[in-house]
Amino acid sequence: MVVVLGIEGSANKLGVGIVTDKGEDPILSNPRHTYITPPGTGFLPRETAEHHRKHIMGLVTEALKEAKLEPKDIDALAYTKGPGMGAPLQVGALVIRTLSLLWNKPIVGVNHCIGHIEMGRRLTEAKDPIVLYVSGGNTQVIAYSLKRYRIFGETIDIAVGNTLDRFARVIGLSNDPSPGYNIEQCAKKGKKFIELPFVVKGMDVSFSGLLAKVTELARTDVKEGKITKEDLCFSIQETIFAMLVETTERAMAHCDKNDVLIVGGVGCNKRLQQMMGTMAKERGGKVATMDHRYCIDNGAMIAWAGLLMYNCGSITKLEDCTVTQRFRTDAQEVNWRD
Repeated sequence: MVVVLGIEGSANKLGVGIVTDKGEDPILSNPRHTYITPPGTGFLPRETAEHHRKHIMGLVTEALKEAKLEPKDIDALAYTKGPGMGAPLQVGALVIRTLSLLWNKPIVGVNHCIGHIEMGRRLTEAKDPIVLYVSGGNTQVIAYSLKRYRIFGETIDIAVGNTLDRFARVIGLSNDPSPGYNIEQCAKKGKKFIELPFVVKGMDVSFSGLLAKVTELARTDVKEGKITKEDLCFSIQETIFAMLVETTERAMAHCDKNDVLIVGGVGCNKRLQQMMGTMAKERGGKVATMDHRYCIDNGAMIAWAGLLMYNCGSITKLEDCTVTQRFRTDAQEVNWRD
């Protein structure tokens, strides 16, 4: 039995997870702490890193206690190497190097995006799906081929989660538990669809024009009472998700696949799951999803990807235990898949 402890801290979510390759449920523990800022504001790298430094050792202790393990029971340590915000990533790398020296354990540097994908494949048992990866910093349509997760389409400007977060700030929605969740709840009360920029370029999408338009409408038509913020939330969701469904279906047709796996924080959205499920069903396939425990950034996903890499002999030397803000999904060789 192999046991791996993983640390995730690439953005405002800080998580420590412990997983094993034995048993039906590989997750032994997965505590998490979120840095939440006031409405109308985002999270900055320095303040986010301070939050991570304050809470990370408490989460390590909590994870070990919940898993009923001691440091001697851990076989390897995994951490998020990138992509993500520089200062928060550095906190995880520093702690993992320290624990490695204290506990005499090997280190595995993990691609954050691949952590999402492998956690989704393990928990949903999706064998070889098209992957829609949607989060605060990433929007990618992915398929596996020849030892790599190939990116078939992506955003050409800002990510879907960032778009929603910035829109939530404009209309003053709370960041607790997350801006995207609060937009989803607000959208349920919307009754009027407002036409917004729908920008799909081949397999890629663009959200900057859409964000500019909803920002303008929020500052004019909403204030003047012509439309409601609920209508705007409803419209931005329907427009963005339709763009994602279109590009995902195009990738499915190209790769001759019928199943979709949605990963990343935005993947928690029930409306996105519903729209993608309708499309997949029409193609004779299905959509695989997870709830907020595993869609949102968490330590267990880094630990699980680290376990797969560790079992293939992939070890990161202590001097190479660094971080990178740009680490593309297709830059990581996937030795654990056929």
